[in-house]
Amino acid sequence: MKQPKYSIKRRCANKITTFYRNVSKKYKHTYSQELMEKNVHDAYDSIFQIEKTLQRREPTLSRWKGYHMANTDKWYFAYTIDGDTITIVDACHAQNMHDNNP
Repeated sequence: MKQPKYSIKRRCANKITTFYRNVSKKYKHTYSQELMEKNVHDAYDSIFQIEKTLQRREPTLSRWKGYHMANTDKWYFAYTIDGDTITIVDACHAQNMHDNNP
C-alpha cells in the first residue's frame, strides 16, 4: 500500500469530541480547555497511525463485525480499507470497550 489517505467519518469524530466534552463537564474544576484540545488532537494523531504503527486486529465488539480494528492505549477504531484509502467509521474510548448486548 502506498501512502494511505485517511477519511474520518462524522460518527468517529463525534465520539472523540463528545467523550472529552463529557470529561470536561464532569471535571470542570480540574480539566482545562487546553487539556481537552490536546486530548482530542492526540486522538486524531493516533488515527493517522492506523496501518502504520497501529496493527490491524479482529474487532472485539460485535457491532464492529466486518470492519478492521486498531487501538492505542486510549482509543479503539473501526475502519475499512479500499485501495489506498483508510476510512475510520467509529471510535470507542478504552474505558467504554464492551458490548451492550447481553
